[in-house]
Amino acid sequence: MPFVITDPCIETKDTACVDVCPVDCIHPRKDEAEFAAMNMLYIHPEECIDCGACVPACPVAAIYDSHDSTPSTQKDLIEANTIYRNGDADAMARAEAIVAAHVAAHPELMAIPGKERAAAHS
Repeated sequence: MPFVITDPCIETKDTACVDVCPVDCIHPRKDEAEFAAMNMLYIHPEECIDCGACVPACPVAAIYDSHDSTPSTQKDLIEANTIYRNGDADAMARAEAIVAAHVAAHPELMAIPGKERAAAHS
């Protein structure tokens, strides 16, 4: 099962996970043109080797190790991670549309700072 980045990453985009990823499967990186435009980071499910290095590196606890462990209030973001492809404008727009819909559907959660949001999903 691929790892999933969820809503504590929205607007946080801390790239500590990118720095520890041995296969460069988390995008966009700070040095990629798409970084400023995206609301969160995404894990490419086919490039991820399931090493788990990103999980402890994430300062906002936004990364889950499987679809099953992803909280039900964040399951919609599984699809965003699945379709996001850096450099593919259509795929990026579709992923970001899912994120925007998630934000709109959960204003009470999105009002909580990213570092505290993961606990609010429990």
